[in-house]
Amino acid sequence: MAPVLVNVRLFAGLREAAGSDAVDVQVEDPATAASLIESLKDRPGLGEVLERMPVRVAVNKTYVDGTTPLAEGDEVALIPPISGGSEVRVRVTGEPLDLARITAEAGDPAAGAVVVFQGVTRDVPNLEYEAYGGMAEERIGTILLECVEKFGLTGAIAEHRTGTVSLGEPSVIVAVSAPHRPEAFAGASEAIDRIKSEAPVWKVELRADGSRDRVQGRLPDADTTEVTR
Repeated sequence: MAPVLVNVRLFAGLREAAGSDAVDVQVEDPATAASLIESLKDRPGLGEVLERMPVRVAVNKTYVDGTTPLAEGDEVALIPPISGGSEVRVRVTGEPLDLARITAEAGDPAAGAVVVFQGVTRDVPNLEYEAYGGMAEERIGTILLECVEKFGLTGAIAEHRTGTVSLGEPSVIVAVSAPHRPEAFAGASEAIDRIKSEAPVWKVELRADGSRDRVQGRLPDADTTEVTR
């Protein structure tokens, strides 16, 4: 089938990077929200921003997930982090996590509170983490964006380890800032709870005797967002 021609509205930093408030994009069939973003990553300036900034696609004024199909005539928009320019940053990495750096980056002149959560290895010498990298970062970014909007956060950062994490080392750090401490505590709590239940990350306990025990989990709930055409 022929490619789908989509007009995409851009806002804030995305608009500045593109030098326009809208761009026309040809998306190969089957055209979805995810393939639209991939098509835009080839564009100078805009592609660089999309590589480091989580965005949400809206179709006909409804937030959608990456599997949502696109059709010519849809009103499509890319939504960058909202709520007064709050910083949202996500990283899934095999490198050790730097608590001091993450805490400092979460600070904001408008924030009266910064709350940081660390998940650390306990009980066993090592935990081995595996992640569905691109999807994990996208899902965690979505979670942070929703927490920013819900609790009025001024910033939200999450980093998650992959590979082997030794006893006492952090495997995940979430740092959020907000004008007041109730919102900061609530935002950090919801963010880590949702990351643990929604992000495609798995772990295995590596015991001192050389045995390996996979930590059992649960299937995430299906996305139920409906698109109005």
